[in-house]
Amino acid sequence: MKDLNIGMIGYGFMGKAHTNAYCQAPRFFSSEYRPVLKALCARNAEKAKSFADNWGYESIETDWRELLKRDDIHAIDICTPNNLHKEIAVEAAKAGKMILCEKPLAMDVAEGEVMCQAVEQAGVANMVWYNYRRAPAVTLAKQLIDEGRLGRIFHYRAFFLQDWTINEDVPQGGAATWRLDAEAAGSGVTGDLLAHCIDTAIWLNGPIRDVTAMTETFVKERMHAETGKKEPVNIDDACAFLCHFENGSLGLFESTRYARGHKALDTFEINGEHASIAWDLHDLHRLQYFDYNDDSIVRGWRNVHVSDGDQPYMGNWWVPGLQIGYEHTFIHQVADFLKSLETGEPMHPSFRDALETQRVCDAVLKSGKNRNWENV
Repeated sequence: MKDLNIGMIGYGFMGKAHTNAYCQAPRFFSSEYRPVLKALCARNAEKAKSFADNWGYESIETDWRELLKRDDIHAIDICTPNNLHKEIAVEAAKAGKMILCEKPLAMDVAEGEVMCQAVEQAGVANMVWYNYRRAPAVTLAKQLIDEGRLGRIFHYRAFFLQDWTINEDVPQGGAATWRLDAEAAGSGVTGDLLAHCIDTAIWLNGPIRDVTAMTETFVKERMHAETGKKEPVNIDDACAFLCHFENGSLGLFESTRYARGHKALDTFEINGEHASIAWDLHDLHRLQYFDYNDDSIVRGWRNVHVSDGDQPYMGNWWVPGLQIGYEHTFIHQVADFLKSLETGEPMHPSFRDALETQRVCDAVLKSGKNRNWENV
């Protein structure tokens, strides 16, 4: 077995999810590679050491540049705010490191292009953590679509609704709320939430051709956690857009952090000529399926519990009928990354795949400002 020494930059929510995946993937999925938690990098040495000790990282660094200099690091996992992705990724590629980057890929398309060129010129393995592709029910949806069971696709609609920023006292900036600071995040719900929806949509239904969008910032000023001063809020609190897919189908997307009562309502529904499918993150182990070819007396939506061994990923888990959860999507992504290293096949979503999602996000934000249709 070959060791794959991981150097992780950042230790927040995603740092936990990724680290757990590195620990669990080789226990449930056979591979020639074994992730080794070699180093954890963060600016605060005390917090870095606490995280490293808890999860079993062998060492810490407080400067990511020093981490990249280490010969014992094979792969860099970027779990930082979005404004740091490009610089770290470009330098990691130059250092010959594999790169696993949190989503979205970059602040904008221009940065994303530079990142793609860097990894492609260096020839290093790369991926972006759009993990919802690896929910078994979502992967099953992909299988059904690719088998032609839905026939021609007419409609794709997706929603990602939260409610955690309604209170005007929630600050922007800082370690906990950098997603509300445009300087760190680039955008609001478009890059944070809709990016997930867009990546899944492109994977399931193909490229998006053009968009028309509306965005809104409901709270115009917030206290900045680092300056202590009230400053303008420059991210989108809510976004909705229409689109045309290249296959001729129509798309409808909405995301907000102002939908009281919804913590993480992430859904999609696809309507085809012969069948429809729907998925909800709250019941991520279930796929709703309607087949018009069923006899009329029993025709209706069926609730498919994705837990059998012949369904995606589930043969590596428990006995049929027992479900898995959110954290397993990351485990599946690590397992697939390790398999790609074995086979030499490209890992998806790659930086180049994620750049397509970035193009859609940029077009959505531009349309939200000028109120025109924008080509992707």
